Amino acid sequence: MRAGLLIGCVAAVSVTVLVAAGAVLVMDGQRQQAHAMSLSCNAALGPTQPGQQHRGAVDAANLTQEQLDTVSLIISIGKERELSPRAWQVAIQAGMTESGLRNVHYGDRDSLGIFQMRPSMGWGTPSEVTDPTYAVNKFYDVLESLPDWEQLRPGDAAQAVERSAFPDRYHRWEPMAVHLVETVGEVTDSGGCGIGLGAALPPNEDAAEAIRFALEERGDPYVWGATGPDAYDCSGLMLRAYEAAGITLPRVSRDQYKAGAMLPVEQAQPGDLVFWAYDSSDPATIHHVAMYLGNGKIVEAQQSGVPVHTRDFSFDEAGLVPQAVRPGV
Repeated sequence: MRAGLLIGCVAAVSVTVLVAAGAVLVMDGQRQQAHAMSLSCNAALGPTQPGQQHRGAVDAANLTQEQLDTVSLIISIGKERELSPRAWQVAIQAGMTESGLRNVHYGDRDSLGIFQMRPSMGWGTPSEVTDPTYAVNKFYDVLESLPDWEQLRPGDAAQAVERSAFPDRYHRWEPMAVHLVETVGEVTDSGGCGIGLGAALPPNEDAAEAIRFALEERGDPYVWGATGPDAYDCSGLMLRAYEAAGITLPRVSRDQYKAGAMLPVEQAQPGDLVFWAYDSSDPATIHHVAMYLGNGKIVEAQQSGVPVHTRDFSFDEAGLVPQAVRPGV
């Protein structure tokens, strides 16, 4: 085998964050989310590149009936096995990457079928791995055997099953897989994290909880490599803040940049992550992350000798990466 300052009055919202003079008042109301299924929030789900909000629908519109039939099979078997929509997404991304969601009878060496399973590596006989029902069930068997697979970004979970020599390629189909899970699978909000509530509001209750946590850590010392509870570095603070909200983030800032929906940094909302890089056009040079609070303020663990604090923030700061990241969307 090719081995995720409120001014005036806003009615009917579930969370409100008021930012003023470095303080944040979080007021919790009733969550307003309607799900076809109950899902946990995870920053590893959903489109992760700027401008991809509609790309998933565009890519899905180009699928043939054969490919859509494969998607329907993946989802129906996932439902029969009572697997989460996250599992369906992983399988869709893997199948699209390996075969274009087609049951092909050829591949690299003896790779065959939707997931390019190799009989010589113990995946089954040639007739089995080219049986779509067998192949989908076999993929799910291996996926479920992986410890903590639900905490991985879906493309990384697909790689853990497929063991490809090109691990990053599975991420390419995240937006389309999300769209298919929501449309074919009839799942509302496949990220399980809610929908943005407006320019001066956190995207969801979880963002408000992350803000609350980060602000409570003000005054704790900066220690490089620390992830709490009494000291933090920049990404360690973001990790624990969103962990308190039930959202899993990667450990370091460069990976956190990849773990959520991206948007132009000027459109950042409270709870979104903002990043600095040595070369702002090259995400590989990211060296710092902070949490935007709205009204031109951030909370951060900045550097040695400076405790966790809030400060004024400008979208014109040197080294600011032009995309913000919204965890859990």
